[in-house]
Amino acid sequence: MSKFVKVANVADILPGERLWVDFDEETVIVFNVGGAFYCIADLCTHDDGPLEDGALEGHEVECPRHGARFDVRTGKALCLPATAPVPTFAVKVEDGAVWVESPDG
Repeated sequence: MSKFVKVANVADILPGERLWVDFDEETVIVFNVGGAFYCIADLCTHDDGPLEDGALEGHEVECPRHGARFDVRTGKALCLPATAPVPTFAVKVEDGAVWVESPDG
């Protein structure tokens, strides 16, 4: 069973914004896209670089290093140079709080 960790209140991550969360094993990014929350690893699968400062357009985040794009809903790589998906983590919203599936298990 997945362990969920409270990472923020809904009001802390406005639409179009993101939040970085450090876990023991991984850093993740929580995105608010039009009021829906998504969570991916802060890791471009092309060269292991961070996605943290990548431009977000709709449901796509672009790697600032080489331009690979990923769908924040599914982690799917949308263009070269990345071909592998980025890990995703479940998100739930309860009582005004944002909870993320812990990558630490």
